[in-house]
Formats: sequence, C-alpha cells, structure tokens
Amino acid sequence: MITRRDIGIALFTMSATLATVAVTYSQGNVMQSSIFDWQQIEAKETPTGFSRRFFRGATATLDELECHVTTLKPGEASHPPHKHPEEEILIIKEGMVESLVNGQMKRVGPGSVIFQASNQMHNIKNVGNVPATYHVFSWHSPGMLKNKAKN
Repeated sequence: MITRRDIGIALFTMSATLATVAVTYSQGNVMQSSIFDWQQIEAKETPTGFSRRFFRGATATLDELECHVTTLKPGEASHPPHKHPEEEILIIKEGMVESLVNGQMKRVGPGSVIFQASNQMHNIKNVGNVPATYHVFSWHSPGMLKNKAKN
C-alpha cells in the first residue's frame, strides 16, 4: 500500500530531478572561454563572396552571441536594407565599404567600426576594387529570442 510518506518522497525526488535537469540544461548550453583560429574556420562560398561562422550560442549573460566574418566581392552587397531587434557591431578588416546608417550612406575602410542599432534599417556594400572583409558581432539580450519566436 502506498503511504503519504511514499508520495512525499516521490514528489521530492521528482522535484529534485527536474531542478537538476533544468540547471544542467541551462549551464550545458553556455559558451565557455574559447579561441577561434582564423585558419581553422571554413570559408563557405556565397553568391556575394565568402562567409566564416566563428560561433553562435548562449553565454552566461546573453541568450545568443554570434560572430561571423563576411568577405564581399567588389560591387556586392551583403543583403538589401533590412532591420531586426538585435544590435550588431561590424569591424572592417580590409577593403572599402559603404554602409547605411541613420538613413545615410557612409564610406569607411580598414579599422573602422559600424554600430547598427536595434530596429534601424542597415546594409553594407563593397564599393572598392578588391574584396572587402568585415567581422560581425550580434547578440540577443535575455528574452529577445523568446519574443522573436512569438512574432
């Protein structure tokens, strides 16, 4: 016969198991300190040039942190102007690009940094005669991915 004590122990055990699984799941998906060697990241050809995905995942403070590097052929744009809730930082490695920022097209070269704010139209185009390469860092603050999935 099942007693109240048996039910209590079963409920306690089930609760402890669920709590352990939740903590393990949340900690297991968090990116740890890492090094990403340029030579080890595969450059995948795209219609406009090349792309290298360095990382994309949750961190201890963000739902998602992502870094990729894009190389655009001369005259190519990464995509038409668009906007999204996450913010981005672009660091120009080489070449000359034109970027839509605050409704204006601006030209910048190596070492320049572009900040693209949340929900503002932006794009980038290679306006030089050689390939243009830039690093992109974007992030989803806590709750953003959940809200994005609802929309």
